[in-house]
Amino acid sequence: MATNYAKTLTHRKKSVKLDAEKVRGETMKTIINDSKNPRYNLALEEYVLKYLDTNEDFVLLWQNENSVIIGRNQNTIEEINTDYVKKHDVNVVRRITGGGAVYHDLGNLNFSFVTKSLKDNLNNYRKFTDPVIKALKSLGVNAEFAGRNDIVVDEKKISGNAQSFHKNKMLHHGTILFDADLSIIADVLNVKADKIASKGIKSKRARVTNIKPYLTTDISMVEFKTKLLKYLLNTDDIAPFIYELSTKDLEKIHELMDMRYNTWMWNYGESPDFSIEKRGRYEGGSVEIKLNIHEGVIEAVKIYGDFLGSKDIETLERKLIGVPYEESNVRKALENEPLDEYFFNITLENIIDCLF
Repeated sequence: MATNYAKTLTHRKKSVKLDAEKVRGETMKTIINDSKNPRYNLALEEYVLKYLDTNEDFVLLWQNENSVIIGRNQNTIEEINTDYVKKHDVNVVRRITGGGAVYHDLGNLNFSFVTKSLKDNLNNYRKFTDPVIKALKSLGVNAEFAGRNDIVVDEKKISGNAQSFHKNKMLHHGTILFDADLSIIADVLNVKADKIASKGIKSKRARVTNIKPYLTTDISMVEFKTKLLKYLLNTDDIAPFIYELSTKDLEKIHELMDMRYNTWMWNYGESPDFSIEKRGRYEGGSVEIKLNIHEGVIEAVKIYGDFLGSKDIETLERKLIGVPYEESNVRKALENEPLDEYFFNITLENIIDCLF
């Protein structure tokens, strides 16, 4: 049975209003999720975003067993070390948000905010990382926001973030490397040459770190998870703010799991041969465009990358079908499209540069 929210509201000793300097504008609830199955966990996120019939905002904390979580717009085969994944039985699951592929194990903690998609929320990564950064600082970790969507400590990444939206609600989620096995990351993820060149690094291991060594007190993952949740809910008593999933909720989550996250088509997808492949790296991330051209006209197109955006890239791909593969025609086809909603910090000129 779901918690009687109206009843618990009258018994609160203090408000769980998130103040303006954090994500704190609305009362929040949480769902206690002990699952370590990435397919279930991603289905739960999507369910809360799209189908949970409530006006409350939510914060969720969750963990995945060994998994590679692929960004919405990425070509899975090009992002993973297939031999390593098979040999070590690593889950490969695609999420509904953009950004790059990440490795999860039980030393990594994930956080999710599901909130009303207000104007100042979309692509506002600072707003949603701010409460996490302040929670980490309260534990002695000198965390800072960096780049387009990261949290860093000593200039090393401890958290990456991404967003998606549906109707009047949005999802913001991120990772926190607490005590993960960092040695696996370079083995399980393929590091593309353009990332190495543009970042001036030798591997992903040089860019990431765990927060555990920076904590002023040696605590377990369970203790850290509890402390973080209390901070985000602004309470010492979590119980009144727990939303309990009903049987109907659980049935829909498992339905999403079976229809999407358990399928090869979603997690890998068809990747047919294309006659032209173009790549570029810009402020908002990498873009890879594959095209089939027949008699000078774009017959098929697929756009991949670790870019962030709020709209489904397939909608934009369809706009290019039937367009002559020539700069002025492509520019004309795209110039009135809201490209900032597909590519955060990637411009029309960047796309033209990539294609031509």
